Amino acid sequence: MPTPTDCRVSDTHEWFRVQGSTVTVGITQHAADQLTDVTYVAMKPLGTAVAAGGSVGEVESVKITSDIYSAAAGKIVAVNDDVVKDPSLVNSDPYGKGWLVKLDVADTSAINALPDGAAYDKKHGH
Repeated sequence: MPTPTDCRVSDTHEWFRVQGSTVTVGITQHAADQLTDVTYVAMKPLGTAVAAGGSVGEVESVKITSDIYSAAAGKIVAVNDDVVKDPSLVNSDPYGKGWLVKLDVADTSAINALPDGAAYDKKHGH
């Protein structure tokens, strides 16, 4: 599944979709494939302030537990309860129903400077 071109992607395989000051965060199909079956998702609670490069939570699979990082400072304004209840959504629909958190971000310039989905896919051979 190609990474959507409206997403910006970090080196640690998180994708960011910017809509005004709201930034939706998830992990890429590449990361989901590397994790194999995601078995547990735990995001930090609503209202948590996150620094640029800070963790918004973690995703656990049968292979590894991975922190999920934000590329910009912000505050968690939504957590996807559906993936907490059904972590397999991260594998089956990482860019749609498998999103993880939404952040309120005052300055999205660090995110906008990241490669878009097409550049990420080219780098990772998709």
